[in-house]
Amino acid sequence: MLGLDASTGISRTNLWACMGLGLLGTAVITFLPAAQPYLLTDALGLSGDELGRTTGYLQVAAEVALILSLVWYGALADRVGRRPVAVAGLLLCAVGAALYPFAGNVAVLVVLRVVFALGIAALNVTMSAITADYVRDHARGKAYGWLGLFSGIGAVIAVLVLVRLPNMLENGGMAPATAAKVGFLVVAGLVLLGALALRGTLAPGLAAPVEQRVGLTRLVGEGVRLARDPGVALSYAASFVARADLALVASFLSLWIVDYAKAVRGMSATEALAKSGAIVGIAYMVIVVGAPLFGWLGDRMRRQDVVILAQALAAAAYLSTLLVSDPLGPGMMLVAAAVGLGEVGVITTAGPLLAQQVPARFRGASFGVQTLCGAIGIFVVSGVGGWLYDLWRPAAPFALAGACGLLVALFGLVVRNRVTPSPDAASTTDQPAGR
Repeated sequence: MLGLDASTGISRTNLWACMGLGLLGTAVITFLPAAQPYLLTDALGLSGDELGRTTGYLQVAAEVALILSLVWYGALADRVGRRPVAVAGLLLCAVGAALYPFAGNVAVLVVLRVVFALGIAALNVTMSAITADYVRDHARGKAYGWLGLFSGIGAVIAVLVLVRLPNMLENGGMAPATAAKVGFLVVAGLVLLGALALRGTLAPGLAAPVEQRVGLTRLVGEGVRLARDPGVALSYAASFVARADLALVASFLSLWIVDYAKAVRGMSATEALAKSGAIVGIAYMVIVVGAPLFGWLGDRMRRQDVVILAQALAAAAYLSTLLVSDPLGPGMMLVAAAVGLGEVGVITTAGPLLAQQVPARFRGASFGVQTLCGAIGIFVVSGVGGWLYDLWRPAAPFALAGACGLLVALFGLVVRNRVTPSPDAASTTDQPAGR
């Protein structure tokens, strides 16, 4: 399927289900944050400072929930199996999305955002672990490339179709509050149907035998201790930069373009958003197309070398934003394309490296720690970058991400010849790791 060499016991249906999980999971992960402004303004009637504070509360609550739960989800996936955790993640997302527009106050909204974030955490861990389980090591780069492609398609579907559902319903005659409720319920229903379908098409796998089960605390500890391996440490560091890069494209690139268009060019908010969407769309288009490219490279180069290459490309792309004086000019189009290529590189290369470095029985725990590093990266780079955006210049968050990427690339050059794949990392679905 798609040129992938499946692990023992994995069928073509299982592989398609893995890619379907990437598409559906990314679609729902993208949907709620993108649709949230419509809900807060048109359905709940928030405005001004109240809108900003509420958005901040929701984002902080979501990130805290992610950070506190990621490593435990990874350990749980090693103990009871990947499929139950993945399906549970989809169900939590469905519950959060279904109830979100019915929240009567900000406190309830924060609780529901936490529920949704717990679902996101489960999906982030299991999408990576399942991909590593289902494909033999020599094809894992390609597998992560295809996963990136399907995830990108899911994000596009969320932005172009799902997010617009409430507005389409409102244009059809519904009141804003009713349109929001119906739109969110439709999305929740689709996620629920997808969860049921994946429950029957993902490989059932095996839970660890009772006599071999390791406590969750020990599994989490193993995920942290594995960082003593140079390859694992490089993968964790690359994930720190990769997730932060994703946050920059989603937030600061749009903010920079909109601010400039309104303040310097005198455009209306609608015109500014249209310009922003066109330029950010270039980055996302390159992300979708570039994912298979880096997957292909990941199977033809040493995994640590392709991680270093991706980090260097991403660093160069982000630092090039310092040369942009007019974010609406043609130069920004090239920078956006370079940023998209660098971003997809760092996202798709860290996973295969980690998969080859850790024993299969600890794969879930290690992916949980890797995703945790990414969540911390978002906190650090977005927080410091936002501060520098105001005090220095709009390109500052990208320059910070570029500097971090250079440090990771340099660290990779130092340890590249000390990275030795683990002999226990082979994916065999007839053993506990392949569940």
